[in-house]
Amino acid sequence: MATERTFSIIKPDATRRNLVGKITARLEEAGLRVIAQRRIHMTQTQAEAFYGVHRERPFFRDLVTFMTSGPVVVQVLEGEDAVAKNRAVMGATDPKKAEPGTIRAEFAESIEANSVHGSDSAENAAAEIAFFFAGVDIVG
Repeated sequence: MATERTFSIIKPDATRRNLVGKITARLEEAGLRVIAQRRIHMTQTQAEAFYGVHRERPFFRDLVTFMTSGPVVVQVLEGEDAVAKNRAVMGATDPKKAEPGTIRAEFAESIEANSVHGSDSAENAAAEIAFFFAGVDIVG
């Protein structure tokens, strides 16, 4: 396994409930290191661009509204097989289907308000990281 980077968002439902520390601890306990992190309030333009791949999906407008409803924490995570490890720690998108002990099983309020986002591939991770962070922001 190679060391790689992935991208994570702690979503508005989790920041509203002060779960940033608990979620970050879960990521770190799984062997992922936070090498960049910033708390932001995503604008509508940012959310529409970031989730543009879903533009034609029926949930797109609700997703943009949700992601702009409060602050989020964007992070770059690094570790062995980071993309797969992060996805395993997050659990299934639908918290009802997430394995016990995963972030979504523990903290998600619904399939939409599921507390976290994580890259689904190394290629998407690179694009998502570049969307929110300049290279100088990432300290390994």
